[in-house]
Formats: sequence, structure tokens, C-alpha cells
Amino acid sequence: MLPPSNEVSRIMLDRVAEWLTRAALRGDSLEKIVCGFCDRLAATGMPLLRAHMSFSMLHPLYDALGFTWVRGRQMEVEGIRKSADGASERFTQSPYYYLFEYDLEHLRRRINPDIVPEFPVFEDLKALGATDYIAFRHSFDSSQEKGMIGSWATDHPSGFSDEMIAELLRLQSHLAMACKMAVLSKLADNMMCTYLGGEAGRRVLNGKIKRGEGDTIRAALVIADMRGSTKLAETAGREVYIDTLNQFFDAIATPFNRAGGQILSFLGDGFLALFPCERHRVPSEKACLSALHAAQSAAGRMKLLNEKRTAHGQDPINFGIGMNVGNVMFGNVGLSDRLTFSVFGSAVNEASRLQNLSKKYATRLIASKEFADYCSSERWKTIGEEKLAGLRSKVTVLTPEIASINEFDGAAIDREAVHMSDAERLILLHRKPQKVEDGEKNFQ
Repeated sequence: MLPPSNEVSRIMLDRVAEWLTRAALRGDSLEKIVCGFCDRLAATGMPLLRAHMSFSMLHPLYDALGFTWVRGRQMEVEGIRKSADGASERFTQSPYYYLFEYDLEHLRRRINPDIVPEFPVFEDLKALGATDYIAFRHSFDSSQEKGMIGSWATDHPSGFSDEMIAELLRLQSHLAMACKMAVLSKLADNMMCTYLGGEAGRRVLNGKIKRGEGDTIRAALVIADMRGSTKLAETAGREVYIDTLNQFFDAIATPFNRAGGQILSFLGDGFLALFPCERHRVPSEKACLSALHAAQSAAGRMKLLNEKRTAHGQDPINFGIGMNVGNVMFGNVGLSDRLTFSVFGSAVNEASRLQNLSKKYATRLIASKEFADYCSSERWKTIGEEKLAGLRSKVTVLTPEIASINEFDGAAIDREAVHMSDAERLILLHRKPQKVEDGEKNFQ
């Protein structure tokens, strides 16, 4: 219910500012801060109908995060992945774009249902019954590429009063400070998870940072490697080589993340993934089957990728995948001031040597007998007895009879999620405007 006048309580709004300070010191998440702030702001009697905020530079892979709060509804949260998509005409006519185009910090517009809207988004606001709108931007550093953009809308018949606007601008600064702390915390967490993997990143953030510190765990292990990368690096240009590596990793590594595996290391043109499990048969079976199915899906994705490359006159990418299971040391090794967090042990070495055997045998997926025994529900073919370096006796090596699963269509190789937030589109539009003069297409 709307308040009888445009007056707002400064005392209650001060309590909202105090809550923001406590939330920031507690280390609350960005989502909790934004949602809690909007709920508390509305509870003071501020006639807030809708609030939207987008934050840029949150993740090395996901460039922005957006929140939309509407009174009486659950807040919508959207993680935005990097994309080469251009901006639509609707976006270039948005209030946020207008702020950057004219180097403004705020923009206010009354929303009149009888007048053609200045910005397309006002059609949505009119449908909600909005009467007044304020857009803003807050930079978190001097580059203006990291920060917050957002808007407030009300359905009060008289719109926002001057007193309300003054309080919104005051609290907006408190909100920006709290959100910046949450952004930095989220960035640290995401950087660790992106570069070390989810479990390793969490262990480091929880204090596992001393050399030699770690745990002995059991896990299904997968090592994948691209064939012919040395020749490619010598004969192709840097850009072609890096693009080929990225295509390879996008196709072959994605299924392991999706299946719950931890990709710990990208080793040149290969990677190491593990599926931790308890030291009992049932969890070991589950881990090994997850690793096997991810490897089969990876082979299917590589088949699709190579078909696409061949159609474009490019050489196919060859690869090998080795699978093993065993106890490994999961922790820190290296110099006292330069460490790496990964897994080590004879089971890892064996997985690497199994992967190398794909050069000898006409199959890309090779597993140890122990690994295959945990996947007894699958059909296997014994391909040989091999003496692996470091082992006294020969080991039996096998390959799955179903070498690949074409689980994903060709479009999945080219792109994953491609939505973009207002924050990311603004940064892309304004980061290098001179590129248009160099012959590059502008965003449409």
C-alpha cells in the first residue's frame, strides 16, 4: 500500500544503511545484499516498484551478473557469459546506453502512459504501472569498466519526490560500497575456481596454502592430450594455434565439468581431471562411470568438431584419453613462494602413460583394468598387455566398445550460453569505439 504522502523516514532509511555496512562486513553474497537492500528499502515506505542492477567483471568467463527486483515477486538473477553478439537497436536506445553515451551519472524520466516512450524499456515499465524512473551508474575504479549500473522505478502517483531522490542517491553510495566488497570477494572465489578448479580453489581459499599440505584421496583420473600440437605450433601462426587449442579444449573438456569432474590442470595441449570418491566399491563405480561417460561424450564432441573443421578445409584434431583409478595426493607442491595445487602419485603417472598408448593402438580411449572393472556395466575390449614405466609387471589395457556418444549437436561446439547483460554490452560498446575506423563492424 502506498504511503499517504511523499515523505520518507530518514531514521528507517539510516537503518538500511547500517544493515548494508553489517552485510558487507559479514561477507554476504552479492545476491543477498541486493535482494536484502531492495526488500528493506521498500519496507521503509519508499514506494519502490522495480529495481535493476548489473555488475561487470565478476568472473574470468562470465563477464557480468544482473539482478531484477519487482515488488511482490522473487528476484531474478542472471549470470551472463562472454559473447561476441552485437548490441540490438533496442539496447542502443536504452537509458543505460544513454548514460555512457553522454557521460552521465544519472537520468530521470517521468513515465506517461499517453506518450510514446523515449526508451523501449518504458513499455515494460508502463505495463507494471510505473510513473517515474531513475537510471544510474557507479564505477568501482578509474577505468569505469568495473562497476554497477542500475535503475529505480516507482508507481507512486506523484513519482519520486525530491526527498526520495536525495535518499536514493545517498543509499546508492552505501549500496555501491557494499556491492564492491561482495564483487571483490566473488572475484577471488571465481578466479580460484576458474584457474584451480572448484574443489582445489575452495581448499586454497580455506587456507590450504603451505607447501606439502594436502590430503590423500581416492579418485577416478582422466588425462587427455592433443596430438600433433608441436608441429602445429611450428607451422601455424600464433593465432591459429591458440584458436585450435581453444576449440580442442571447448570440445573435449566441457563434458568433464558437466559430469561433476574437477579439471585441475591444463598442461600445454592436455589436461588432468579427477572425480573424487570414497574408498568403497559403490562410490568408486559411480566416479569411474561418470569419468567414462564424460570421456565418451568428449570423443563424440571431438568427432563433431573434426567434421566441422574438415568441411572448412582444416585438418582434424587427433587426441588420446587415458583413464585410471587410485589413491592420489591432493595438495600443494613447488617452491615455498610459488606453488601449484594439483594431484600427484603413481595413479596419475599411470593415467598419463595409458593416454600415451593411444598413439600405439587404433583407439583414442584407453583405461586400466582396475578402472574398467568398476565400469562392469559397460562393454570393454582388451587391446593388449603393456609394461608401463615405473611398474614391475605388465598391465592389461582396455578400450570401451562404445568409443563415443554424440550427445551434443554441432551448434554446441560453437557456443554455449550467449546472453549479455546491460553492463557487458555497455563495456563492449564503449571499450574500443575507434575499431569502427579500422574496418570492423559496429554493434547493430
